[in-house]
Amino acid sequence: MLFFLISCFSFIFVVKSLLTIKLTKMRLLSPFFWVELSKSLMCYIRKRGLVFGVFEATYLSPVRKVHTVEFVEVKDEGISVLDLPDLTLDMILDRLSPADLCSLSGVCRELRGKCRSDHMWEKHMKSKWGRVIGNAALVKWHEHMALNKRRFSLGGSSNGGIILNIFSLWPFSSLIRPKLIGRSELKGSLPPDSIMGWYLSLESGEFWFPAQVYNRENGHDGFVLSCYDAELSYNSKSDTFQARYTLHGRKTVEENISWSRIRAPPVDNPAYELHVSDCLDDLKPGDHLEIQWRRNREYPYGWWYGVVGHLDSCTRNEYHCICHDSDTVTLEFNQYAPDSRWRRMNVNRKNHREEGNEGDGFYGGIRKIYSEEEITIWKSLWPTKVLN
Repeated sequence: MLFFLISCFSFIFVVKSLLTIKLTKMRLLSPFFWVELSKSLMCYIRKRGLVFGVFEATYLSPVRKVHTVEFVEVKDEGISVLDLPDLTLDMILDRLSPADLCSLSGVCRELRGKCRSDHMWEKHMKSKWGRVIGNAALVKWHEHMALNKRRFSLGGSSNGGIILNIFSLWPFSSLIRPKLIGRSELKGSLPPDSIMGWYLSLESGEFWFPAQVYNRENGHDGFVLSCYDAELSYNSKSDTFQARYTLHGRKTVEENISWSRIRAPPVDNPAYELHVSDCLDDLKPGDHLEIQWRRNREYPYGWWYGVVGHLDSCTRNEYHCICHDSDTVTLEFNQYAPDSRWRRMNVNRKNHREEGNEGDGFYGGIRKIYSEEEITIWKSLWPTKVLN
């Protein structure tokens, strides 16, 4: 009301100053003059910081409709992450952890596609699982997903597939599940060949994958410096593994296995099959090797660490060594005492196959170790005492 009175007094003051104009001249003025005069008054009032609202709307209504304008201060909200160039956004996403990628994939459809892409998960898969995952695990994963797909098609799987089962487990539940609930478009299963799906299935412990365990059964003397096939499941809370060994249809379970005792199988060879040795001609004293061994023919093979030794007839002089020219190769297992029956054995380069007996067990295929990393791992598992 105060603003209205001020506007009126201002108008009266201006009109009073115009009374000196002759009435005859005022009659000659067109209606356009009065409209322009009104606009000038409005500008006059606004320049003096006066608010003009009601007067403007009512006075000008005979000529044209003018709406009251309200000026609002707008804060700069910046740009959306989706407004960034693709290369910049990819570089940001590439620095996120797996848990962050999972959380961000529940924000919207665009980020879901980027955060679930194989490109974003290859690095995480290789970094965490590359050393313990081999071809056998990949084949098992595809079989696992194919089975889930068949169950779903027969109505035996809940809507959402494997991805929702994984999201319900630690550590992703608090990050992902609240975002997925209520968003039906984000509840679909990941593609069977998705690296993200494989990573999360391993992380959750749902997927048991084939690998090998060093010094099985917590380093029992009967398995020192050996490596056996097993099915493993990861426990993300303790950052350890659980292993299942199968023998005669009976499963033996071992828990709390550290990462340092796990490896991917070095050869694609089932545990009950003889490995074809392709390195016998290259073996010479000092070489590091692994050889298959099993208690009897009903047992699976394990891989045992050893080195190539000198023949009894060799002078052990590196310049006059005759071992490489012989068809016989001496294998030494120096974790055993010199008088142990497990300390040494000989194999034939030309026609080595499985050999042994029920008392000493059966020796199978041989693989030469070329990697210094593998040799270092075996040496780190060396027993603190000599075995008999």
